[in-house]
Parts: sequence; structure tokens; C-alpha cells
Amino acid sequence: MTAATMKDAFSRAEVVSIWPKLDRTLVNNGRRPAVDMPPHLFGAVWDVILQVADATATKPDYAAIAYLTAAASLIGGKRRASPYGLDWSEPCILWCAALGDPSSRKSAPLDHMTKPLWALQDAAKEEHDERKREYAAEVERAKVERIAWQDEVKQLAGSPGGTPPMPTIAVEPEPPRERRTVISDATPEAVADVLVGNPQGVLCYNDELAGWLESFDRYTSGGRPFWLSAYGGRPHAITRKGAGTIHIPFNGVSVLGSIQPDKVVDHLDGANDGLVPRILWAWPDKLPPRPQTVRVDRTALEAAYSRLDHLGWGEDEAGNPCAKVLRLDDDARDVFSEWEISNAANDGEGSSLFASFAGKLGGLVLRLALVAELTDWAFNGGGEPATISLRSLSAAIAFCEDYAKPMAQRVYGDAAVSSEDRNASLLARYIVKNGFRTVNMRELRQHPHKGHLKPLQAKGAMDAAFEVAQDAGWIRPAFSRDGDTVGQPRKDYDVNPAALGGAA
Repeated sequence: MTAATMKDAFSRAEVVSIWPKLDRTLVNNGRRPAVDMPPHLFGAVWDVILQVADATATKPDYAAIAYLTAAASLIGGKRRASPYGLDWSEPCILWCAALGDPSSRKSAPLDHMTKPLWALQDAAKEEHDERKREYAAEVERAKVERIAWQDEVKQLAGSPGGTPPMPTIAVEPEPPRERRTVISDATPEAVADVLVGNPQGVLCYNDELAGWLESFDRYTSGGRPFWLSAYGGRPHAITRKGAGTIHIPFNGVSVLGSIQPDKVVDHLDGANDGLVPRILWAWPDKLPPRPQTVRVDRTALEAAYSRLDHLGWGEDEAGNPCAKVLRLDDDARDVFSEWEISNAANDGEGSSLFASFAGKLGGLVLRLALVAELTDWAFNGGGEPATISLRSLSAAIAFCEDYAKPMAQRVYGDAAVSSEDRNASLLARYIVKNGFRTVNMRELRQHPHKGHLKPLQAKGAMDAAFEVAQDAGWIRPAFSRDGDTVGQPRKDYDVNPAALGGAA
């Protein structure tokens, strides 16, 4: 055979791969893809959300859920949404979680959208300081009046007749409570103490939401019952040893925070008591770093927050403060009734956690519609709305159908995957992201890889992930020693070229 015929034969020969078939599904491991955040629910605030997304190199999701939670916390107990104007009404309370890997820049957009809440709190400090001075004067006056009353009682000692009652002015007043818009201490006692002076409710903002989730069962005073009550805005009482009982007419706490996907899984196991399925999840795809192109202008956002904060209370028949109830207008009511039937027919699809989440969507739709209606008023002015429009309701329903449901399926579906498969999926994504041709188990346990592969650092997790990846055709052992040295060989693994887009 001549050289020419040999070359021709080789060019026509079938290439046989020495690698097994690559399982490309390992990268996502059945995880539902992220969906885009729909803008219609947000109205005029959407421009600010896009500016924050641009400034933080993130998708709009994180800034959007931060706005929803912050706005809900300012409305709080002052307004409720009712579908039919009868007994059922929902408080303006939202729990939202920003999911993403440690380098997803989750915190920055949340900070942007909650920063004006701190400004509102600081602005109230001057008034609080003045009230403290008034309180000190009232205490001194009460002391003087009490002494005068005591002298009067002494003068009457031994004489017939009743004891004169202590005058009201002799009773020391309660100290003034500080205006709080944001808290981070999630113990029931600490939250209850804040709510006594902030009856409209408050935002519990935790950059690491795992601590809040862990707090449910940490306290003997009843963490889970307290937080279930806090989502419903129900009256609540906490008895403290030696300090009496705190009575809270409106236990209303909106919650915002960030968490990593691998950490949230630990809190989903056995969590189907109705508490975790109340969370609205945002888990967008991570964006690469990029330069900021526009400056964030929070002027309109700050004005809107202030307007929501200054919403007044209604009054009950006895003249006591109570929530004003906004019912759906006639068109919105009919649409909501039809959607409820459709949602109930499909809420059994998927896992039990998702079924529980979907079963609670009626209340979430009403809460989101209330925020949307008052957002439009806060940004655009005019008279305060007395009902919730079809526009706001339709936007809330579309948001839940097109975003909230798919995101919940993404979160709960990830929880259904075994930890070994999740870790192998993380390893596969890390290989593709960095374009590794070889990987070494020991090196992946060290800087700079260790921080990106935290779940794999647990005992046995790295070995299990490598085993799954090898079975899926992603890697194969290529152990070697340097020269004629003795001891354990280097545990190098070759990466299947097909995983990086090449030929195996």
C-alpha cells in the first residue's frame, strides 16, 4: 500500500472514541431552567429595578423581589386585600428568598432596594429623641404627683372613709418605642418587642437566610408557631419568664434574604408544614461581570417608600386603629374566581412541597395585587385606591403563573435530587466553566477552588461526586507518579473532550 492510499484509508476510517458516551444531563441534573422576571407587576418601579440590575450585573429578579418585600413591609397591617369583600382578607406580608451560588452577587441588589428603609428609620430618630425628652419630663411629673398622692393618703390614715384613688397623671407612662423599618434579629422575643412599637409590621432582612430558617426550631418559646402567625398577621402573645406577656395585635413580619441552593435543600426535607412553601423564590441564572452603564436614581423609589410608610390606619366602630380592606373590583373578582378554580385543579401536580406552594397561591396573588395597586398610587399620585383593579390582579396572576410557579418547581425539583447527584452536577458545571482538561481531587479541596465547591468539602462528598461524574463519562482516572518516586500517585482525572465541545 502506497503512502497516498494509506492516507486516503485513514481519512475515510470511522473514528472510534475511547471515551464512554457523555451524559450531558449531568450539568443540570434535571433542574428546571430559570425563567425571566415579568415586568408588568412592578409598574413605574421597573425602571429602578433595571438600573439596579445593571449596576450589580445581575438579572432583575433579585432587585424585583427586594422591592416587593420592602413595599409590603411598609404597607403592613394598614391595608388588607379581600377577593369578595366578605370574611376572607389577606394582610400585606411577603416572604421572599434570593437563591444563587456564593458568587452570584445576590446581596448587592437587595441592599440597593432596601437602603431607603434605613433612611426612613434614621429620619424618625429625631422625632424619637424629642419624644424621649417629653417622656423624661412626664416621668418626673408623675413622680411628683405620686408623692403628693402618697402624702394625701398619709394624712387620711386612721380616719374613716375610702382611700383616694391614685390620679392618672401619677402613673409613669410607657417609654416611647423607636421607629423600626428593618430588623435582623429573628428571635420571637426580639421581633415581638419591636412590633409593640411598630404595629404596622416590619421587614426582617437577613443577608444569609439560612440562619432564619434554622431559627424555626431553635427556640423553646415556639419558633414555628410564631412565624406561622407572622405570615398571617394574626394576633400573638409571647410569655417571657419574669418579664410578663407581650401582646401583639398584628404579628406581621415580611422577610427578605439570600441563600445558596445547596443550603436551602437541608431546610426543605420534612418542611411540608406549610411554612417553607409560603416563600416566594427567585433563582435566576448568573450573569458574567460587566461595566455599569447607568447610575441608579433612587429619588422616585424613596418618595414612593415614604408615601407607603405614611399610609394611615382605618378605624373600627369603637374608634380604634384597624386595617382598611381593599376588595377586588367587579371585573377583577370574576377573573380571580375563575383562576382559583383552575389553580385548584392543577395544584396537585409535582412534589408535595410544590403542591403545598400552589395551594397557597390564592393568598399570594391577593397580596401581590395589593402591592401592585398601591405601587401605582405611590409612584403616580392621585387619590388612594379604594379597590384593587383588574390590571393589578391580572399582573399578579401572570406573575404567579409565569414566574412564581416555575421558580418553585426549580427549587423543589433540585431538592428531590440526591446530594451525590447534586454535587456531581456542581462539579460538572465547574469543569465546563473553567475549561479544565484535567482535574485533581486534592487541588479542588484547596484555594481557589474550595470556596466555589463548598458542598464537595464534606467528608466523602468529593469522592462520591467524582464517582458519579466518572460513571456519566465526564472524567476518567489518569493516575501518575513523578519519576520513580514512591508513595501515593497523583489522583489526576482526564476530562472528556466532548464535555468542552471537542471530539472524544
